[in-house]
Amino acid sequence: MSARDDALNDAVNAAANDTDAAPDEPRTEANQATAQEPGRTGSLDGVVIADFSRVLAAPYATMMLGDLGAEIIKVEQPGRGDETRTWGPPHHEGEATYFLSVNRNKTSVQIDLSTNAGREKARELIARADVVVENFKPGTMKKFGLDYESLGRDDLVYCSISGFGSGKGADLPGYDLLVQAVGGLMSVTGPGPYEPVKTGVALVDVLTGLHACVGILAALRHREATGQGQLVELDLLTVLLSSMVNQSAGFTLAGSVPKPMGNRHPSIAPYEVFPTIDQPIVLAVGNDRQFRRLCSVLDVPELATDERFVTNADRVEHVDELFEILSARLRTRPAQHWFETLTPLGVPCGPVNDIAHAFALAESLDLDPTATIDDMTLVANPIRLSRTPVSYRLRPPKLEQ
Repeated sequence: MSARDDALNDAVNAAANDTDAAPDEPRTEANQATAQEPGRTGSLDGVVIADFSRVLAAPYATMMLGDLGAEIIKVEQPGRGDETRTWGPPHHEGEATYFLSVNRNKTSVQIDLSTNAGREKARELIARADVVVENFKPGTMKKFGLDYESLGRDDLVYCSISGFGSGKGADLPGYDLLVQAVGGLMSVTGPGPYEPVKTGVALVDVLTGLHACVGILAALRHREATGQGQLVELDLLTVLLSSMVNQSAGFTLAGSVPKPMGNRHPSIAPYEVFPTIDQPIVLAVGNDRQFRRLCSVLDVPELATDERFVTNADRVEHVDELFEILSARLRTRPAQHWFETLTPLGVPCGPVNDIAHAFALAESLDLDPTATIDDMTLVANPIRLSRTPVSYRLRPPKLEQ
């Protein structure tokens, strides 16, 4: 979620706390992680980011930038910190894995923004920062005198993330589930029109975090060329509408309002989940050539010349009949058999894995899906750079740090 709830009031009313760690305090050995190779620096080495973000969308963005070499200084409520520190189970040695998932490569400083001393400390932090990232309710940073206009720094890149923008939607709570509902994603997800389903992760938050990274990097490139910073604004709703790509374009260009189709695709067939003798399998057949190969392996070559299934458009029109025929064949063998048989022939398919098997698959393909910091195994950053690789320098900070 984008942190647009009443918990903000707790930050405003929090008591002053003297346990803050200075923003430029040296990192301790306990916080060190695997370093980059000698002589290599991150793409964003030297960039300092004052991170006033909480929960998921913006913390994900700042973590990604931290992996790329930026120094991230996370500002938290005294004594409480980011809400996700308490979001569990599951936990890892007493810490919520939710918080740990999006806060590596950061140091933490506790600042009470409701006090004059706290706001002055925040301004001192921002003075040495290249970038500010925040996802408070719109207007909150202005109330503290810490918004882009009030700071008055022409070279500052300032990223604000909201749920529904800073205009008429400023007071709406920006929870990921809510945006999935009102933004149309749930209307195309689920088995039928009266059974809308959310995605299994807070996908809108993650997409917004990634878009924030793009905006911040573009603004830094512009500053490098001109010396001028700028305001970068994102909201969860328009990020979702953009990210629904073909479904959104179908509406804006053709007036088509899509409905949920379960695991099916509105424009491709067969492209859905099928039963096997032991577990579900996905077929993602994208062209006629792949379909002919599928029919041959399933020992039903006549389907490829059946007038109901010759072209993709034919198959989409007769998708129910096609599903029944293919299911009858696929039920005769295990999912792994079909995966090992069809994949070498260029027919896209795969078993529906749980997350444990998904990590195992990535490892078997030498994709290195995890990264270790101290004794903590975290999910690796998927970006691979040949000259300035990502690095894992700091474990997610404990609040007292």
